[in-house]
Amino acid sequence: MVRWYQFVLAMVFLTRMPLERLLPARVLPLAASSWAFPLVGAVVGAVASLPFLLPGPALLHAALSLALAVWFTGALHEDALADFIDAAGGRDREERLRIMRDPAIGSFGVVALILTSLIRVAAISVLGPWHLVAAAACGRTSTVLTLGAMLPARPDGLGRAAGTPGARNVVMASLIAILCLLPVAGDGVFLALLAGLAATGFTIWQARVWLGGHTGDVLGTASVLTETAMLAVFALSV
Repeated sequence: MVRWYQFVLAMVFLTRMPLERLLPARVLPLAASSWAFPLVGAVVGAVASLPFLLPGPALLHAALSLALAVWFTGALHEDALADFIDAAGGRDREERLRIMRDPAIGSFGVVALILTSLIRVAAISVLGPWHLVAAAACGRTSTVLTLGAMLPARPDGLGRAAGTPGARNVVMASLIAILCLLPVAGDGVFLALLAGLAATGFTIWQARVWLGGHTGDVLGTASVLTETAMLAVFALSV
């Protein structure tokens, strides 16, 4: 039952699903639910695959797929990406953290959203449902890896409240992500995995340089960039 509650909490945190009433009255630590993040990613990928059932051109299916995924997750990761990339305009750590908390979006963030969206739509247009499931699961796993790789950059906020996943949850999340990759084994999966790890590593490195740790925006950025990188390599391999 505890695992079920942890999965539900992960769904509540990472999607728009109104499942709060299924949670117990006691407070559950988010980090303890991190093992379920790739499972939620798989659900997001499955939901994003629904437009493939419709008639029409593949490019339209891809655009509808991305739109459905963004709606289903409340644009949580896209908003994080825009905020984190906008921090490039900051001169020091304090200014970057201030920029990331500003609700307005800057030119860097807009460009990042446009480019990642174009890449994802172009890639999805030549891929199948299992590629979406695999990339989305790995994207959420990158969040767990990032959460475990650094300390929070702020004394408050989501990064601090989330806690540390611990080695066991990191391993469980990684194993679930690997299982989600099995249906696409042979379709450039090894190169896609390397690309995803590179995107995760880049995000961790940049967060350390800019902020000295992670925030909620860093976690969301890792997810988007990892998923985008893997979709791109999958598409180049078909």
